[in-house]
Amino acid sequence: MSLRPLFPQTRLRRLRYSKVVRNMVAETSLSADDLIMPLFVCPGEKVKNPIKSMPGNDQLSVDLLVEKCKDLYASGVKSVLLFGIPESKDEDGTVATHEHGIVQKATRAIKEVLPEMYIIADICNCEYTTHGHCGTIIDGDVDNDSTLVTLSAQAVSLAEAGVDMVAPSDMMDGRIGHMRAALDENCFEKIPIMAYSAKYASGFYGPFRDAADSAPQFGDRSTYQMDPRNSDEAMREVEADIAEGADIVMVKPALSYLDVIYRCKHEFNMPVAAYNVSGEFSMVKAAEERDWIDGQRVMMEIMTSIKRAGADIIITYHAQEVAEILNKR
Repeated sequence: MSLRPLFPQTRLRRLRYSKVVRNMVAETSLSADDLIMPLFVCPGEKVKNPIKSMPGNDQLSVDLLVEKCKDLYASGVKSVLLFGIPESKDEDGTVATHEHGIVQKATRAIKEVLPEMYIIADICNCEYTTHGHCGTIIDGDVDNDSTLVTLSAQAVSLAEAGVDMVAPSDMMDGRIGHMRAALDENCFEKIPIMAYSAKYASGFYGPFRDAADSAPQFGDRSTYQMDPRNSDEAMREVEADIAEGADIVMVKPALSYLDVIYRCKHEFNMPVAAYNVSGEFSMVKAAEERDWIDGQRVMMEIMTSIKRAGADIIITYHAQEVAEILNKR
């Protein structure tokens, strides 16, 4: 008995039999141009401190960081996000505002050798304060408004050193407007701001805190980072940052917040970045090491899911691996 009369006219598999056609009708595309690689710079020369919880990632002194940037650029990754590990820390993070700060040094060194590399500087105080919080502590809590002064000074200092973009990750209220005004007043009106707009108080940051030596010495960051239960609040954060002058808005982490990425893109039609954070990266690597998953396949599936959710830009520790796979394709 023929099934043809009983079968629907639409057969979705018709467009899946050929790889050529699958590529033609693919709804989501991933490119090395979408990727930003986070890097950690530390004092010294020829220093390479492996980050045990993040296989393949290291704290690098400026000289080795420049070499890493050369490798990244050759692979097709043309942008990096810099985090600094300073020689010394202070109570309010002013060490990050100094002309000869660690990220300022790294920026000048990279630009001297590889001027075409696009450098984004993370703007926050957690790596630079003795207490590990993202701002100035007053009466046992991070004081919002006094922290804005330090953050804006840090942004101006890094712009003077030659960064191409600043990315404030502190989650203080009003920081985008304050920073935009400070940059403009110092003739850096062309420097864009990528705002960590919806940054959640997440358990996925553990390996990063090892890498950046930025774990808080007391309490947690729940008074300034977002509650993972909220997405409407994230839209309010994004809306506020856009109104204050953000050029790109970011959701962090990525995988547990794909719904937030989707909402950001569709409700605001702004360039959206997603940070595929250290814990997300390390879970893949740990499972891959135990032969529980096909690491490359899962990595590419994750990247595609973030793009499919609506991200234009993906900040990821997988960046070079992903670019090299895309090059082969």
